[in-house]
Amino acid sequence: MTQALKKGDGLAWEEDEVAYMEGRIYVPNNKDIKEEILKEHHNPADVGHPGQHRMQELIKRTYWWPGLKEDIKKYVQGCVKCQQNKMQHQKKAGELHPLKIPEELWQDISIDMIGPLPRSNEMDAILVIVDRFTKMIRLKATTTNISSGVAKIYRDEIWKIHRIPKTILSD
Repeated sequence: MTQALKKGDGLAWEEDEVAYMEGRIYVPNNKDIKEEILKEHHNPADVGHPGQHRMQELIKRTYWWPGLKEDIKKYVQGCVKCQQNKMQHQKKAGELHPLKIPEELWQDISIDMIGPLPRSNEMDAILVIVDRFTKMIRLKATTTNISSGVAKIYRDEIWKIHRIPKTILSD
């Protein structure tokens, strides 16, 4: 800012050795000054640890600096009290029910599909079948658009070698 800029000249001016930008005090690139302003607008009891949006509204009334929004976001995310008292807006997770431990080979299996992968011989996915008792893995190249073909692959590749499982786990 130069002394030549005055209040009526547009977005930036200087008055009584204080620089202004868009009608607000321009804060120089000084970490300590910015930190003090952030602290004053977040920590006092009468303000009550406002969130990012409310704090931005409070600071923007008086101050301006490049990267103000990002600095406020970092400050609020780094506030220990805010993180401890943060409201949870997510629905409470349901109870976890551990899976029963298998007692025999190929009694309980899990099936999953990995893909899409780069094409090779018209195949772009891998069907993964795991015996949950031994952790033995069977892999079969396939395509991602497979639907009823999983049952055919299981019949031809797994069932004939092992047996029909009691449980099949899949997502």
